[in-house]
Amino acid sequence: MASIYDIKPKFQNLLRPLTQKLAAMGVTANQVTIAALLLSLLTGVGLVLASKQTQIFLLVPLVLFVRMALNAIDGMLAREHGMKSPLGAILNELCDVVADVALYLPFALLPEISLWLIVLLVIAAIISEMTGVIAIQIGASRRYDGPMGKSDRAFVFGAIALAIGLGMPSGSWMNELFGVILLLTIATIVNRSRHALDEIKA
Repeated sequence: MASIYDIKPKFQNLLRPLTQKLAAMGVTANQVTIAALLLSLLTGVGLVLASKQTQIFLLVPLVLFVRMALNAIDGMLAREHGMKSPLGAILNELCDVVADVALYLPFALLPEISLWLIVLLVIAAIISEMTGVIAIQIGASRRYDGPMGKSDRAFVFGAIALAIGLGMPSGSWMNELFGVILLLTIATIVNRSRHALDEIKA
């Protein structure tokens, strides 16, 4: 199923010159991974502390874009500049999940937003990434199938945060939207599981 993840190669091509400069400066893939995590954690803390000032949510789309760029850069540093390592593989998966939690849970503090809906959505997002990694354990490749992968979540949450930051009031319509995202995340878990099983059968 189509996903924003499919455009990643083109995005990487745009970032390759910067990646080469960072490699020449001695910046490591793991340092970039940790920088992306710290950026997300600091933003999440800011969202919690200033959640009543909804303009702060304008930071979210910017941070999500920067984080996506950093994630692409750390991958290219690892693959194309000989920086792959077991520690890097662990950091890559764990930092992504922790960053998602830090950036998305603060949405539960918005007026009229269902706390449990956001919590369930974050849990489902974690499970979807876990499913992608479990595929490796059964002999398949790391699964990135949609329709609500990491990049798709970033796009949707970024768009919602932009609307909130520009003054659009939260309400029942937003809970309905988060409900749809939850269903699409569950579909992602099913797709990744099914495609992983199909891959090993083939």
